[in-house]
Order: sequence, then structure tokens, then C-alpha cells
Amino acid sequence: MPLVFTPLLKAQGYFDERSITIANVGSRKISHQDDFGHRGWSVFAPNLSIYGFDADPDACEAANALLAEQHINWTEQHLPLALSDTCGTKTLYVTREPMCSSLYPPNEPYLNRFSWLHEVMALDFTIEVETTTLDTFCQEAGITGIDFLRTDVQGADLDVLRGAQQLLNHSLLAVESEVIFSPLYVGQPLFADFDTFMRAQGFTLMQLGLHPGVARRELPMTSPPYYQGQKLWGDAVYIRDVLAPETPEPWRTPESIFKLACILDVLGYCDYAAELLLYLIEVHDWQLQKLMLEAICARLPEDLRSQLPVLHYLQNKISP
Repeated sequence: MPLVFTPLLKAQGYFDERSITIANVGSRKISHQDDFGHRGWSVFAPNLSIYGFDADPDACEAANALLAEQHINWTEQHLPLALSDTCGTKTLYVTREPMCSSLYPPNEPYLNRFSWLHEVMALDFTIEVETTTLDTFCQEAGITGIDFLRTDVQGADLDVLRGAQQLLNHSLLAVESEVIFSPLYVGQPLFADFDTFMRAQGFTLMQLGLHPGVARRELPMTSPPYYQGQKLWGDAVYIRDVLAPETPEPWRTPESIFKLACILDVLGYCDYAAELLLYLIEVHDWQLQKLMLEAICARLPEDLRSQLPVLHYLQNKISP
């Protein structure tokens, strides 16, 4: 879905003095979806900073080279760092397909029960790597806060979050992470562990997208009606619900509410963004009603607009 509110907010100067900072852990660029600029985040440029992290130096070098070709107008760099919950040394288990490498060993007996997982996730070799935490990196780099965090580190995503406790306490508004439902790696946290941790940090599950199921090796079909496959992993989006009564007051500032609204718009949740922008109008007297009315009328289909009571509300707020 196209951006609804942020293009007009940018055109009217709302981002001139505001910035957005993103951390992308496991930033290997494999598909179009891995390019944050093409996902809509470039609307915040030039006041956009993206820090990518990957344990594979070659992947970081390739990502930085691609950025040089794109002539981007925001700040983005990819750093060869292995992020975890502690600073020290850990074993990196490099798999046959490097994008499946992890700080947890692949669970090969389990993987071998499926049609193709073992071929890409089987162990190739191991190396010892230095690990750090996202909190430590930000402190050493002088980064005062991260607004949006994305992780995709093959079972070690919860460890990255555990190493970002200061950011969770003071700046993070939204998190998008790969979550795994079955033990693809030995000893890895599963979705239930991740969900429990995020809810304890004051986050709400916004969306859970499931990847296609994987068939068993004995009957490795790939099309319906016989093929279903087991859902083994997905992507979860968590949002700090700044309007919830239990949310601590420091998160309920107009700036936090506005920034979260803009992040939600980029992520495709324009309804939630609208709720937050309306809150700024009603509670903090922000004069956003004309902008919201124009954005909704310009970007949402007419048949949908006719069903929206919010349009009448905005029109009434504008009329004397």
C-alpha cells in the first residue's frame, strides 16, 4: 500500500527538524525487500540514518557497494559486526547457504525431515567471531537512539533484543523480526519466547506474517491441493502502543506519538497512523486536519473514502 500521510507531512516541512534512525541486523541484501529505500523509508531523507549489521564482511561490502551505485540521499552504512546479547567471542555456524548461518548450530536431524532445508542449512564450517550488543555499539558510536529495529539473524533475534535493553527502554518504537516456530537451530529461542519478551517490554504484536510451509522429505510436493507443509518461520511486527493506559508517560509525548505515526505509515498501517495523528489534533491541538483530509482523499479509493466517518470529523474540524 502506498504511503498516505508521510509524503504530505514531508512536503509541509514536518521532517525538516526531525530524524529517523534505523538498525537493520542481518542486513544482507538478498531481495528488493531488503532495500529500505525502496520500502518507503526514503521519505525521511535526508534526515534518515540506517545502520546495517552482518557477521559476513563480504555481505557488508556488497551492500555498501550497491549503495554507492544508487547515489542515495540519506546516511546508510553496513558494518561487519555480529550482534548478540553479550560482548565477547562466540561460534558462528556457517551453513551451505550463507544466509542461513547463525550463532546457533543447525538442528540437522530435524532439518533432514524436510524436503529441502537440510540442503541449504546444513553446517559447512565454523568460525569464532567477536560479538557486541546494539546498546554497546550505539554508546560507542554516539548514537542516542534507534526508532525502528529490524532483525533477521536465523534464530538469534531474541539475543539481539536482549542486547538492546537501553534502546528498548528509551527510544525503540517498532520492531520487525524473523520469528521461528520449530527448532531449526539447536537451543534457539522460539516465537513464544520472543513474544513473551516483547510483551514484557511494553510492545504489542501488530502483524504475524507466515512464510510458505515446508513439505516433509517423504512427500516433497509443492502445489495444492495435496501440499500444505509446516509453517516453520515468519516475520513479526511489534509496536509500542503509546496510547495504551499502561504505557509509561515518557512514551506519550507528542513527539513520540508523531514519530510512531510516521513509522506506521511507512510500514503500511495507515489506519493506526491516522489514530495517532487524530490524537495529536484532539489532545495536543496540532493543526493537522487539512493535511489529513487531503492525504486521505488523494490516496485512498473513493469507494473506501465513503465509508470513513473520520472524513466528516476532519471536515467539521476545518469548517468554522
